Amino acid sequence: MKMKADQILSQAQDTITVKRVFGEPYEKNGVTVITAAGVLGGGGAGSGEAPGDQGEGSGGGFGVIARPVGAFVIKGDQVSWQPAIDVNRAILGGQILAVIALLTLRTVVRILARR
Repeated sequence: MKMKADQILSQAQDTITVKRVFGEPYEKNGVTVITAAGVLGGGGAGSGEAPGDQGEGSGGGFGVIARPVGAFVIKGDQVSWQPAIDVNRAILGGQILAVIALLTLRTVVRILARR
């Protein structure tokens, strides 16, 4: 099945919608929760013809990244935001800080050793 570039981009646009950001409301015991996600996406496509009418070609694609960011919690007239905690991102941030601290400490030790 051959798809044209505009068809691919149309499908990408349909994929990246507000329905992907906010989940369906969930209600239990008078509390409503609406989940939210961060959605990023992009796409591209192109086509061309060979010189001398030797043929034509086209291609394209798109990608989507989604991650949970939190939820709105509604209790009566009160609405609060509960952020999602990305443990993997927190661990990576700690590792990066540790490497920076070790490199800084190494530099300070070298400077002090030269004195």
